[in-house]
Amino acid sequence: MVVWQADFYKHSSNPTQWELIICDTQGQIIHEATCQQAEATYHWLISQLRPMINQHRPDIIQIFRPQSLNLFRLAGEVLDIEIEPTRQTEQLKNILQQRYQTATYNPVKLEQPPPQPLPETLWGEKWHFATFPAGDFMAYFSDRPIPIREIPDKFNPINLGLASTVKLPGIIIYGGRNAMSLARWLKENNPVSLRYIPKEIGQSGGLVLETGLIDRWIFLTFEDAEMATSAQQYEAQKTLSKGLHFLVIQPDDSGMTYSGVWLLKQVTN
Repeated sequence: MVVWQADFYKHSSNPTQWELIICDTQGQIIHEATCQQAEATYHWLISQLRPMINQHRPDIIQIFRPQSLNLFRLAGEVLDIEIEPTRQTEQLKNILQQRYQTATYNPVKLEQPPPQPLPETLWGEKWHFATFPAGDFMAYFSDRPIPIREIPDKFNPINLGLASTVKLPGIIIYGGRNAMSLARWLKENNPVSLRYIPKEIGQSGGLVLETGLIDRWIFLTFEDAEMATSAQQYEAQKTLSKGLHFLVIQPDDSGMTYSGVWLLKQVTN
């Protein structure tokens, strides 16, 4: 599969100028161009993309910046190219950060809205932290009848060079009657990662769910020292697992049925 990562954004030092940059998944720059703000339309974008696509058509173009997503989507419709909104554009982000490493401007840091509370109708009955051996995760969850399963092959621990004995940290939620509703809501909102945010170190805090390109949700909260310690261990384990972690939704703790499973990867920028 041929995947491009692309960005179309205002130049930091010249806000009337827009820059287009496209790279492949190995971090090689495929194309660069600039235009004035008045020209920054999907028509101009098409004029840049069409000659490249005629030579080597990609299967997907990945976009991480919300402000340019609609332009790429319009261009993608005309050129019949799938546009994928995703935060997982590490190669492109690395290129942008290297270019602006001496500036105070961070080209990949996006403004995010405050975390929103999760709708009460989706709350589960109970939850806990868990770990799973990296070497067994893919096979275990791929062989079970799970209605919603998001386990990207690009997150396969083997592909990331993780030893099979490394423990992947994660969260298991027992949703009761809300289990499938929560799983469907998660699928619609495209989970990215679950991050522990302490309120009082060692005493309380919560887990913030990152979804889509910039959205955040207050997923779980707790006022418990033991749980706070477990949350700190969860974050430490994510460092050892190269950011990989999981989220599992089950109706109950019988271990017999699952509503949804996600293998997630922490975005570092």
